[in-house]
Amino acid sequence: MSRTTAELIVKCLENEGVTHIFGLPGEENIYLLDALSRSGIRFILVRHEQGASFMADVYGRLTGKAGVCLSTLGPGSINLLLGVADAHTNSTPVVAISAQVGLNRIFKESHQIIRLQDIYAPVTKWADTLYTAAAVPEMVRKAFQLSQTERPGSTFLAIPQNFETEAAPDDARPLPVAIQGYRAPSPLQIDLAMNLIQKARYPVVLAGYGTVRANATESLERFVDTFDLPVATTFMAKGVLSDRHPNVMGTIGYTTHDYENFAFDKADLIIAIGFELQEFDPVRINPKGDTPVVHIHCFMQDVDKSYPVAVNIIADIPASLDALTEKQVTGITRSERLEKKIREDLRHELEKGSTDTRFPLRPERIIADIRHVMGDDDIVLADTGAIKMWMARLYPTYKPSTCLITNGLSTMSFALPGALGARIACPDKKILAVMGDGSFLMNSQELETAIREKLPFVILVWVDQNYGLIKWNMDLKLGHHIDVHFNNPDFVKYAESFGARGKLVGKADDLAMLLKEALDYDGITVIACPVDYSVNLQLSETLETVKSA
Repeated sequence: MSRTTAELIVKCLENEGVTHIFGLPGEENIYLLDALSRSGIRFILVRHEQGASFMADVYGRLTGKAGVCLSTLGPGSINLLLGVADAHTNSTPVVAISAQVGLNRIFKESHQIIRLQDIYAPVTKWADTLYTAAAVPEMVRKAFQLSQTERPGSTFLAIPQNFETEAAPDDARPLPVAIQGYRAPSPLQIDLAMNLIQKARYPVVLAGYGTVRANATESLERFVDTFDLPVATTFMAKGVLSDRHPNVMGTIGYTTHDYENFAFDKADLIIAIGFELQEFDPVRINPKGDTPVVHIHCFMQDVDKSYPVAVNIIADIPASLDALTEKQVTGITRSERLEKKIREDLRHELEKGSTDTRFPLRPERIIADIRHVMGDDDIVLADTGAIKMWMARLYPTYKPSTCLITNGLSTMSFALPGALGARIACPDKKILAVMGDGSFLMNSQELETAIREKLPFVILVWVDQNYGLIKWNMDLKLGHHIDVHFNNPDFVKYAESFGARGKLVGKADDLAMLLKEALDYDGITVIACPVDYSVNLQLSETLETVKSA
């Protein structure tokens, strides 16, 4: 008996090593779901397609393998779009699959018809529609190959409804999965870069998210140690070198002139390793565009006047760093260093906050308590908003991919559904989603998914009843704020209504105890923690004073 095209699609997905698909079915893909149920692939039913795409996003980020999300046509596919776009701008491998109307009416005005591939094309590496069952093996292989090949990103494939039951060609088989090739650095480019590094009086390393994807930690550390270079990471590269390393200054990308910026103000050479322009605008570290850049990555960057590349090393990142490290260089003279003072300033900020007993809690105290209870290998997802700024600045991170921040599209509310993806990708690690009260309610329905799937993790909600980052920016730029305040439900009762545990922080000393207990609990806990964000403006004013000094 010949198999259906739906069954062929599932065989191709199994061939790609897919173990989980996150999604929400519709009447147009019921046969595909039925075929999945007879396979070795686990379908995770979600409560909103946006949650499915965020789960796939974080799964892909942690595993390096494409996370797969599935939706029905029309509104379901549009709901799926946000997380797919978020993954693409974060250079994360995701394959999105959507139903589509049948070929008998795809060409004309009809119920629920919309040209999905045209919607997905701007936010994916590739988007297309299946027009013949014979193309399934090639199109599925192409979706995964493009998604997972450096530079990773999202791909999209629409499956018209008529293929659900149509017989697949007898000779259609999954295609072999190609192994990505290795690209060695050019000796000439290595020599040119080393000449600049040798002459520089104050070179600074900027490590971007590409170093994490390339598993470049060991090579980066040898390179930094050999040439005794100060290092700043982007938000998404936190932990690629441990914050315990004496040359690591912290992260760059905060909204105003932070401590790390002073090192770039002084720099006469920026060594950008795995940096991608969407992580933050380089004008923030090179406003005049007069500091040359050595760009080390596996692909060329876009052109930006504040990112003047003097030398491009386009190759495997660890191999490029190793080639530079192996050079025998003498007579290097450096000017006075700043990283020790920068590290001390940040450490002082966190240590001072760790003993602050005021209530509601200040961000520094919350972060200190989180770090106290989390292991080096445990994973915290820091949602977008004021939380992202505080966590990126102050949360000490010791391993790559243990503090997850989205800084490409910077989408709110990825952290709760993302925690499900993290739990599946890393079942042996403790998972903490840190969210504002505004972002929590955007995707809180996925609590039910986590409980049903028995995927334990903790959600820590910072409660201030405002869209905090917008309020912060309004106060800075307008001198006042408008239309940022909202009301909340009782978060304890809300969590309990889903079958989760709900806890409320009542005083400063409660938080660490509640966090530790929740992380040890084999279930879902939502902890509501009142936060005092009045310190936001104080921080901005302090940094502005330091900048002017």
